[in-house]
Amino acid sequence: MTRVATCAVRAHFVVVSALALGCGSAEAHLESTGMGPVYDGLLHFLTSPEDLVPALALALLAGARGAVYGRRALFTLPVAWLLGSLAGLNAAAANAGTLAASLWFLAMGALVVADAKVSLTTITALAALLGLVHGYLNGTGMGLSVSGSLAAVGLAAGVFMLVALSAALVVPLKSYWARIAVRVAGSWIAASGLLMLGWSLRAA
Repeated sequence: MTRVATCAVRAHFVVVSALALGCGSAEAHLESTGMGPVYDGLLHFLTSPEDLVPALALALLAGARGAVYGRRALFTLPVAWLLGSLAGLNAAAANAGTLAASLWFLAMGALVVADAKVSLTTITALAALLGLVHGYLNGTGMGLSVSGSLAAVGLAAGVFMLVALSAALVVPLKSYWARIAVRVAGSWIAASGLLMLGWSLRAA
């Protein structure tokens, strides 16, 4: 690896680590974009690393396994996220904490790093679990209202776009070096989870 490539890898690692350490707990109340609740939900997902990064890792894992796996994740994760959000709309606000987020980072990142040969059933189960848990945490405390329901739709739309773009980028990659690059991305996610885990245990 050249010196420039090494510097680029280090820079990316620092950026991912900073995002991971800077992320907070899942918040029920969304920041207003001024464009309506759907966009508020979409923005919340795109600016919440504790939600976005595990979903990205799942998309990378599914895409690396092939188009069928990518399509399964594409439709399972957003639907589960939407159902979880709707289920949590009338619940009290919940705080998953940094520890739970770090475990998701570690687990999903490790699967990508290992280029795990998971089954289609396993991908489906992971997508459903990830979507239901994070969707529920996003939905808690919003209140059962039209705006809360529309925000949940925006969240699911954000998940759909992320998985569609990420999996579509990985599926056609066949060369050895391209697949190594995907696994390196997984290592950054896992490393960020490890940093978050140490941070949460230190703060406890």
